[in-house]
Amino acid sequence: MKLAKFAKTGAVVALSAIFLAACGKSSNESTADKQVLNWSESAELPTMDLSKATDTVSFSQLNNSLEGLYRIGKNAKIEPGIATKTTVSNDGLTYTFDLRKNAKWSNGDKVTAKDFVYSWQRTVDPKTGSQYAYLFEGIKNATAVMNGEKQPSELGIKADGDYKLVVTLEKNVPYFRLLMGFPAFFPQNQKAVEEYGSKYGTASKYMVYNGPFVLEGWTGSNLSWKLTKNKNYWDKDKVKLNTINYSVNKSSSTSYNLYQSGKVDATALGAEQAKQLKGQTGYLTRKEATTFYLQFNQTKAEFQNLKIRQAISKAVDRDQYVKQVLAGASTPAKGFVSSGLAERNGKDFADAAYVKSGVDYNKAEAKKLFDEGLKELGRDKLEFQILSDDTDGGKKTTEFLQSALTETFGSDKVKITVSNVPFKTRLARSDAGNFDVVMTAWGADFSDPISFLDLMTSDNAQNDGKWKNEEYDRLIEASKTTDVNDPAKRWDDMVKAEKILMEDQGVAPIYQRAQPWMIKPSVKNIIYNSAGASYNFKETYISGN
Repeated sequence: MKLAKFAKTGAVVALSAIFLAACGKSSNESTADKQVLNWSESAELPTMDLSKATDTVSFSQLNNSLEGLYRIGKNAKIEPGIATKTTVSNDGLTYTFDLRKNAKWSNGDKVTAKDFVYSWQRTVDPKTGSQYAYLFEGIKNATAVMNGEKQPSELGIKADGDYKLVVTLEKNVPYFRLLMGFPAFFPQNQKAVEEYGSKYGTASKYMVYNGPFVLEGWTGSNLSWKLTKNKNYWDKDKVKLNTINYSVNKSSSTSYNLYQSGKVDATALGAEQAKQLKGQTGYLTRKEATTFYLQFNQTKAEFQNLKIRQAISKAVDRDQYVKQVLAGASTPAKGFVSSGLAERNGKDFADAAYVKSGVDYNKAEAKKLFDEGLKELGRDKLEFQILSDDTDGGKKTTEFLQSALTETFGSDKVKITVSNVPFKTRLARSDAGNFDVVMTAWGADFSDPISFLDLMTSDNAQNDGKWKNEEYDRLIEASKTTDVNDPAKRWDDMVKAEKILMEDQGVAPIYQRAQPWMIKPSVKNIIYNSAGASYNFKETYISGN
């Protein structure tokens, strides 16, 4: 899923903290007794329509306010959700789920098998325009439905009464159970979708919920909202928090000051803050299955040129970048697929697929390639813009890249401008192809390299740069079809594909994020997973100070 850029702050925060402490009531007096969690978010909430969501903020809210067949617990362990029993056919192609009979929507409707059928059919329907529809590939007729060759009603999912759901696959999907805990596969209430029409999922009042919490106070564009305990949730006795207050703070200085003054209980940290606070009570680092990378708009002639793409990649000193711009815990990217996501025979995928030339820093080689690229294009100079978020981290990133590229190529050969826009705008511009070079982030939806590699197939909706390679497409297809039941061949297909992507510099991976945080010790039992919807607050609670 797509992520917002965050991090980096000014050097000193203490004075601001003193000021803020005098401005408002601390959360300390309310949290333990009232079970209120105050959470700082780095970006606005784009949507609550699970068929259209693509980003980490949306999926975090969906994961806590809706529930699918399973929930993903600690260490990505599958836990009971709406399904109480799963039966798999001997050939592994038919899954039958028995559903609990006491699950309700926040409008009082019962959650039934028909809600899953409707939701899945809506997501794969080309009319919906879901960028995540490709995840349904492998379910019977999904591809044909997405291509407009069959009707959504022909998708391989059916309700056998209200409380039995049958899913038929065309082929084995090794990570199918994990998908059932990902919000794109959660149910939707048809009555609500049809009642709200185009407004569905655009504000908290245009939604219904079946998860531990319900969303309140979100207008679609404001920077604060809250999750409140769902009185209709089937497992409400295990939900301890009454309220989670969210506030968007794009500056980590502001966010940390709010933490210091007791107005938020958790905040991500910038680089300087991390240096100052490392080792203190509440400090922790969350390693993420997330890669930040540059996408080149390859509908434009200059970025169709391999040497130009390679030159830009080689002009970025990733070691210097993570030290100067980021907190020290983040690491230079080894490739597109993040390190630590998956391994085979003891070898990490990122090591198996490593292509040094795709991520190394070589200033002299970068300049040589850029000059050769200009010559091939018949130009003396290149002008382009780098797009990123309007957060502190986003602005520092574009400043770093602008400076590094200009210094390497020379101001007589290149003119680079930057554009820092709100997260929601950056997503919209990326989707529309309205960019030259964009700093993008992708976090794995589940622990398998295909969660990254699928993105770069020619027709994937997340392939904003429109990079294309026939052999890459063939290998990814083989990993999901002819070789899907042979783990060794499937692994090799994906390794070869990643190497092609790097050798052709389809994208330029920059770093893998490890985000430092301050979280008050009184906040207990947060479930965090590096892949998928990261936060599960179902059984979180506040205890002590």
